[in-house]
Amino acid sequence: MKHIAALILGLAALLLTPAGAAQAADPRLVPDVSSRAIDIQYSFTGEELLLFGAILYPGQRLPDDRADIVVVLKGPVRPVILREKRRVAGIWVNANSLRLRTSPGFYAIGSSRPIDKLVDERTAAIFELGLNNLSMSPTGFSEAKKLQRFEAGLIDLYTRLGLFYENPAAVEISEGVLYRARIPVPARVPVGTYRAETYLISRGRVLAVASRDVQIRKAGFERFVALAAEQHGFLYGLSAVALSLLLGVGASAIFRRR
Repeated sequence: MKHIAALILGLAALLLTPAGAAQAADPRLVPDVSSRAIDIQYSFTGEELLLFGAILYPGQRLPDDRADIVVVLKGPVRPVILREKRRVAGIWVNANSLRLRTSPGFYAIGSSRPIDKLVDERTAAIFELGLNNLSMSPTGFSEAKKLQRFEAGLIDLYTRLGLFYENPAAVEISEGVLYRARIPVPARVPVGTYRAETYLISRGRVLAVASRDVQIRKAGFERFVALAAEQHGFLYGLSAVALSLLLGVGASAIFRRR
């Protein structure tokens, strides 16, 4: 029995050794962000988030092939209803509509080189690298042309609002080891939990992936109002109506005196 147990352990060691060696040969990423939490107050006009880190190679030896870095900041994912307007008899009316199950409220990507120079279309689609590779599944069946038209419209709208951002030269790599990239966060960014992802790419393959969470939240009076509306909806509604009536009566009294 002892010989059989020793034989089994020996075979297991032989089977596991190549996998362990392969894992040890892969580089690792050590990422970080300049701020783990962004507070939105009445004076918030936007912020610039710094994504930085280091590439750790086995034996601290740099490879001859150049490695590239892609950073992505995205979140929160939520369903969205898109409506297409058409002009009928001189009036703009809602025509077609489409509901998307998974649409990020914010998506920003930066890279050391253009994405199409780093990976093929299949890899870019798997990791959702690039605005055109976002996975936004519609609810129910939808024609391919209609889906492409609505997705293109959403990307164009969010890009103009600053909620979608793509920069193929945002990442700077120093000495082949240290990297950094600045991602602009606009004032109208939605609150929620975001993921700052870093991809290490070489020869068309994703060698390593690492991520950090970033919280974007309301603070101060804005946070108080948001919590009141969420936790005490009925009282919040009554207060809003009472405040509107009070302001209306006050404005009316002022104009009467004049």
